[in-house]
Amino acid sequence: MRQSTRIARGFSRRRGARVATLGLAFLSALLLGTCGGNGGSAPVRTVDRVELDRYLGTWYEIARYPNSFQEGCQATTATYSLRDDGDIEVLNACREGGLDGPRQTAEGKAWIVDTRTNAKLKVRFFWPFSGDYWIIDLGAEYEYAVVGDPDRDYLWILARQPRLDEEVVAGILERVKAQGYDPGRLLWTEH
Repeated sequence: MRQSTRIARGFSRRRGARVATLGLAFLSALLLGTCGGNGGSAPVRTVDRVELDRYLGTWYEIARYPNSFQEGCQATTATYSLRDDGDIEVLNACREGGLDGPRQTAEGKAWIVDTRTNAKLKVRFFWPFSGDYWIIDLGAEYEYAVVGDPDRDYLWILARQPRLDEEVVAGILERVKAQGYDPGRLLWTEH
């Protein structure tokens, strides 16, 4: 685990700033391997189907599990667009240290690994490392999405707007808990 932290911090220092964005958290999931495990719970389930063209666009992070790559990050967004090669361009951004802090960004790409559902993707921010991006909950109108990984080490609640209705959040929290995630670990993002 310490080695993955050193790799990520070294990468960030070479870029001149600590990159604290959503996408690099997926990278850390890969680097950390399965050390978190799923504690004997049933496997994480994704949604039945994702319509990619409806999923593309900008998402606001509502909440996340803590991770070293987003420490101090607020006003986090993820923007997805279709690339010419059929993969997905990823642009993650946040304000470091608070809402008025410097803007940090990371660019990467994602690709679908389960074409039956389009709900399991891989995300890469620098070669050769990639991480799992599983869509485990999705609003009927694509107004929110919940992203996790098969080991339950990472979790994000995303929305098309910077805030979600309390009833919607309560439903999401019930469903992630039923999937074996701990809602008590979530950090709530300011926008």
